[in-house]
Amino acid sequence: MSSSLYDISVASYLQTLGAVSGFLEKGLAHCREHKLDPEKIVEARIHPDMLPFRFQIHSVAHHSAGTMAALETGVFRPDRGAPDASYAALQAEIAAARASLEKLTPEAVNARAGADVVFEVGDRKMPFTAEGFVLSFSLPNFHFHATTAYDILRGQGVAIGKRDYMGALRLKR
Repeated sequence: MSSSLYDISVASYLQTLGAVSGFLEKGLAHCREHKLDPEKIVEARIHPDMLPFRFQIHSVAHHSAGTMAALETGVFRPDRGAPDASYAALQAEIAAARASLEKLTPEAVNARAGADVVFEVGDRKMPFTAEGFVLSFSLPNFHFHATTAYDILRGQGVAIGKRDYMGALRLKR
C-alpha cells in the first residue's frame, strides 16, 4: 500500500491534533485540581529565549489547517498570531483546526499532489511541491511546536506522558 498526500498530511495532523486537544484538557484539569490559573500557562516557556505556550499551540494549528489551505492557494506565510490568546481560546483554535481538516476529503487533498507551494517570508520565496512542503517543512514544524507545547505542560507539572502525545494510533483494521 502506498501513502497518499491525504495520508501523510491530514491523517497525520488529525492524529496529533487529537492528542494536543487531549493534553490541553489534562492541563486545564491540572490547573483546576491544584487551583492554578491556566492563563499563567499561556505565557509559560521552556527557556527565556523561546516563544511561549500560546505561540506553540497557535503554530500547531497554523502548520496543520494553515498548511492545507496553502496547498489550495499555493502560498504559505508565517503567522505570528495568538498574541493575547487565553487558554480557552487556544483550545478553541485546536478544535477549529481539527474541524477544518475533518471536512477535507482524500480525493480533494490527493488532487493537489505535485502542486506548487511557495513558502514566503519577507522577500524570500522557497518553492516546494505539495508533498515536499508537507514532508520537509510543515510536518517537522508541526511536531516541533506540538512537542514544545507538551514539554511546557510537563514543565508546569501536568501529568502527561508519551501516550498522551501519540494520540489515536492508526491501527490495521
